[in-house]
Amino acid sequence: MEFTTDILSVFDKKWALLTAGETGRFNTMTISWGGLGTLWGKSVATVYVRTSRYTHDFMDANEFFTVSFYPEEYKRILGVLGSKSGRDMDKINDSGLTPVEAGKTVSFAEAEVTLVCKKLFHQELEVANMPEDIAKAMYEGQATHDMFIGEIVEIIRKTD
Repeated sequence: MEFTTDILSVFDKKWALLTAGETGRFNTMTISWGGLGTLWGKSVATVYVRTSRYTHDFMDANEFFTVSFYPEEYKRILGVLGSKSGRDMDKINDSGLTPVEAGKTVSFAEAEVTLVCKKLFHQELEVANMPEDIAKAMYEGQATHDMFIGEIVEIIRKTD
């Protein structure tokens, strides 16, 4: 497996979709926090999901998830997918993206690259362990994030 990218900006500047669940029952959300690297001798992707997000339920309930990256022309759609909840609307249908099977989970046909990940680790980010200014700015009156680390078991590239 090989994936070459600017790991310091691929999440922050380009954004990504985090998707969990199975064909027919899944949810997706835009993420701009994440990381790629190695842990326990495995290639991994790390993502962060607020406990209040609908996608968090799917991350808890499923063994696999995908992290997918898109061309710049999808930035507006990713913005909508990151600000609307699948609890309240059929945001997948409204997005115009095409769901496709990706291993034992879901991605979208429009993705340039999809990382299929098997969940290895899940932990709540504890506000007490954060610098006070970050805790106040990010979490005062809001749900915390959980960290999910997944082994990258497959890399799917769009083949046009």
